[in-house]
Amino acid sequence: QVQVVESGGGVVQAGGSLRLSCIYSSSIINFNTLDWYRQAPGKQRELVAYIARSGYTHYADSVKGRFIIAGDNDKRTMYLQMSSLKPEDTAVYYCNGDPETNWGQGTQVTVSS
Repeated sequence: QVQVVESGGGVVQAGGSLRLSCIYSSSIINFNTLDWYRQAPGKQRELVAYIARSGYTHYADSVKGRFIIAGDNDKRTMYLQMSSLKPEDTAVYYCNGDPETNWGQGTQVTVSS
């Protein structure tokens, strides 16, 4: 099964930006979707965004207009550009896809008010 490693998290003030990266252990060119999830303390993991092989993108309503998802097949990497961050974006962010990969350790994003 494909392994993933997330990076790019950190502590940022409200209104700031971060770019998350997810590198896959093998080619992603045949993936149906590449997905970003997040899990806040005491909450269930939720889908944040995905990008389909066609290039179609989908965002959760809570991040629409603030986050941008992108993939780079040559680098086997997916990105999540996050702008206008809010305290409610605080969570551990994970990547995955279809077909499903192993879950990584995630990367912590903390947004202070």
